[in-house]
Amino acid sequence: MTDRRPFIALCIVLILIIAGIVVWGYFGVEEVSVTGSTHYTDEEIEDMVMKGPLGHNSLYLLLKYRNRSVRDVPFIERMDVSIDSPTSVTINVYEKAIAGYVRYLGRYMYFDRNGNIVEASTEMIPGIPFVTGLDFDECVLYEPLPVQNEEIFSTILALTQLFEKYEIKPDRIYFDDEMNITLYFGNARILLGSMENIDEKMMKLKSVLSSIMGLSGELHLENYSLDKDEGYVTFERDD
Repeated sequence: MTDRRPFIALCIVLILIIAGIVVWGYFGVEEVSVTGSTHYTDEEIEDMVMKGPLGHNSLYLLLKYRNRSVRDVPFIERMDVSIDSPTSVTINVYEKAIAGYVRYLGRYMYFDRNGNIVEASTEMIPGIPFVTGLDFDECVLYEPLPVQNEEIFSTILALTQLFEKYEIKPDRIYFDDEMNITLYFGNARILLGSMENIDEKMMKLKSVLSSIMGLSGELHLENYSLDKDEGYVTFERDD
């Protein structure tokens, strides 16, 4: 009686090869959508999530990321992967809510709205305010920035929201001992004083900012009020 086991084994191998080719072709990802990423490009996000020889196979991605998010990526809380069709994938990126950063021992220490250090990096992120004038002895990752007045973090958050509202991007924010605020744009210094009438102050800054860019001096907005000053402010050039 002829031994049919080699023939059966060969058939099984051929079936597996054909199945592999079908799976590889049918589940090959052709379209990738990335949402929520501002720090990384879509291509960088794709490379992080869809790495490896099977990284562009939607069936493999479904099994790999089912009930599992991508974590441990700098500046990102998590990334969720959803399979829209055998050939299309969506990657939803949820970034860490960063309010500002300080410099400590040659690194940029990024903190959230509660003052917790969420990231330490040698990379400076454009659009995140650099905060100076804070008094602290150390910065520890994932711990609160040890400052005496913790209300400063809600102030920083309010300022960053106004920066977005009025499309203003200062080089840095400075707080003095009395919590008075100064914004720096190159050599131009914007003295905001306290948070009183801060929306009116930022609105006025937006209207005059282009005329003082590149200049060296101080724009006084400490006591500015639209009703009181009728829109007039002074800029004192440096000698």
